[in-house]
Amino acid sequence: MTSRGWERFLSERDKEHDQQRGKQELAGFGEKPALVLIDMYYSVLGLERQEIFESMKTWPGSTGLEGWEAVDRTAELLAVARDNQIPVFHVKGMDNLIKPWIHRKRQPSAMSSEMKKKGMEIVDEVKPIPGEIVIEKSAPSCFQGTPLSFQLVSLGIDTVIVCGETTSGCIRASVVDGATQRFKMGVVEEGVFDRTEASHWMNLYDMHQKYADVVGVEYAKQYFQKIGAAKPVPSITISGR
Repeated sequence: MTSRGWERFLSERDKEHDQQRGKQELAGFGEKPALVLIDMYYSVLGLERQEIFESMKTWPGSTGLEGWEAVDRTAELLAVARDNQIPVFHVKGMDNLIKPWIHRKRQPSAMSSEMKKKGMEIVDEVKPIPGEIVIEKSAPSCFQGTPLSFQLVSLGIDTVIVCGETTSGCIRASVVDGATQRFKMGVVEEGVFDRTEASHWMNLYDMHQKYADVVGVEYAKQYFQKIGAAKPVPSITISGR
């Protein structure tokens, strides 16, 4: 992967420090990965593909067209994961939070209850299929207060590859918690998205330096395919008469 969009947000001092002390190579992934998709629902994308400020007129938390682009790239990776029997987890916020984790005042929503309910649905492009686990969370991290860790451990997972939103919020919180629990963490650059460019790129930079390998979607596809190819094919015994 050659894209490193965070470079335009680095000062000259940052660039010099990066040359001397920055991450020079990937830490690497393990042999038992899972794909975790975080908060990929309509409330952060809208029901139509619109530029961010147009979409925000209906969906104030929208991430606009950049979010939809990330959904499309994630859908590509999701198809490869399914083809290669990589476990897939979908994590989303609870429909009825007692108290939100956002520490700022918001204007009362004029949205109907039906629209709010629709907003909490995972978008069709990456919606779960039978056999994939859907977990609801009440904190930014998909590990905090959820059974995700238990599910991963029960499957022998050593590597967690994440896509979703927001890069600076729930993605980062989940990556830090996953690294704390000693999972090898991967972030798909084209599969994560945010509302502001600076937050997106600088959090990708920080995660790559400290907690995860930030990789391109093609790298992630090849990784899943390699894992799938290494899995033993079950033998089939055909009994004759």
